[in-house]
Amino acid sequence: MGVFEKTMKILTAEASLPGRSEQMPVAPAHFVSGEPMDAEFEGCGRILVGMGCFWGAERKYWEAPGVVSTSVGYVGGHTPNPTYAEVCSGRTGHTEAVRVIFDPSKTSYEAMLRIFWENHDPTQGMRQGNDQGTQYRSGLYYYDDAQKALAFESCEVFQKKLAASGYDAITTEIRDAPAYYFAEDEHQQYLAKNPMGYCGLGGTGVSCPIGLPA
Repeated sequence: MGVFEKTMKILTAEASLPGRSEQMPVAPAHFVSGEPMDAEFEGCGRILVGMGCFWGAERKYWEAPGVVSTSVGYVGGHTPNPTYAEVCSGRTGHTEAVRVIFDPSKTSYEAMLRIFWENHDPTQGMRQGNDQGTQYRSGLYYYDDAQKALAFESCEVFQKKLAASGYDAITTEIRDAPAYYFAEDEHQQYLAKNPMGYCGLGGTGVSCPIGLPA
């Protein structure tokens, strides 16, 4: 199989590309906010999600109140430190992801979850709109038990709302946060650097009530 050919299923570790030990260089500052891209971020909360193409998904988060910094990368696969071309080939097992750092005094994990659920279609399996492949699958990755509980709770309540609107079952991969590999700098804050660039982000039009008054 050529490196640019795709598969619609996640390969085993043995069948995946070998990757490399060298980490992707990371810019010192966020192109939009000027905040660090990679730091300890003490006192901040974080969320890690996959919503299809990460360009539009990252913009949705950096525009949200209370967000300190965002970055895009690759998670959930087998290949260490993959390139964009390798991930797009379907031979790494990764999905495109956005890591969000937020100020819990100004926003909440629940608010971050609502952005996740409401701004893509989590029922489409290995695709998002016209974008097809394992790197476009929906993913929600938790960092601790509190996030785990809220992730599954939000999925349950949103599934009920989706079903009432005629949508199929949610296919989102919900699991503990795996290794996060930064994407190349050209993909970081892509739509700020390329305002007319492609954005395939699209939600279902269904609202997620997690964290909202009953």
